[in-house]
Amino acid sequence: MARKHHDLLVWQQVITLVKSIYDMTSGFPQHEIYGLTSQMRRSAVSVPSNIAEGAGRGSNKDFLKFLTIARASLCELETQLIIAFELGYIKKENDVMKNMDQLFRLLSGLMNSVKKRVVV
Repeated sequence: MARKHHDLLVWQQVITLVKSIYDMTSGFPQHEIYGLTSQMRRSAVSVPSNIAEGAGRGSNKDFLKFLTIARASLCELETQLIIAFELGYIKKENDVMKNMDQLFRLLSGLMNSVKKRVVV
């Protein structure tokens, strides 16, 4: 049975992002397994998880709240990607870094759409 969030383009693309983060971090140094590797994976998983939880809550106000949390996790992940680049673990030109702007735009667009439906 399909869920509401399964139809959201941003959710679908962030699922792909999670897979990319897992693949990318598998090449990080072993001493980062409980540090940056773990933190990046948690941040990445948090994005689609919060989108899904918000969609399942049943109200636009709750959905918007969880979309805001998802966006914050995406910001956190972006910062961690910059740190990974600065430490020499990834190249700045990688596909994940290139897709971050698109993911922010999609998430912001969804948030704007939901904001219009929120009853104050």
